[in-house]
Amino acid sequence: MKRIHGVMAAMTATAVLGMSVGRAQQDQGPGEKAGEKLDQAGRSIRKGLEEAGDAIRERFSRTRESVHSMGVASRVYGRLHWDKQLTSSTLDIDVKEGVATLRGSVPTAKAKARALELTRETVGVLQVMDELAVEPPPRNVPATSSDPTTKS
Repeated sequence: MKRIHGVMAAMTATAVLGMSVGRAQQDQGPGEKAGEKLDQAGRSIRKGLEEAGDAIRERFSRTRESVHSMGVASRVYGRLHWDKQLTSSTLDIDVKEGVATLRGSVPTAKAKARALELTRETVGVLQVMDELAVEPPPRNVPATSSDPTTKS
């Protein structure tokens, strides 16, 4: 009987061990599924970070260009503002990606040529768009005594 009990014990141990192995294999299924879910989440996070990085690089590039353009616009403004030929001019300066656009009015053709020349020679300006009009400033005409609207 001892021998039968020993065989029975061995068979019981083998059955329990087999059940444990079966459970371990069943547990690997959800474990593997969880691992796959984590891998997917990791890939999704990596993709999101790459997209965020691309967006940040693009915005940084735009900001850098904007700051550079502001610097160029300031240099153009300074050169035009302090030039004596352009003191009576009304100028608007816009700079984008090295292209300076001048709008407004200048008193003479010579002043227009000077504004365009100064803009072209400014560091950072690659091209100049001319939208300037030559308009002499209005003259102040003194009132005469023959004017019916004046009273003596």
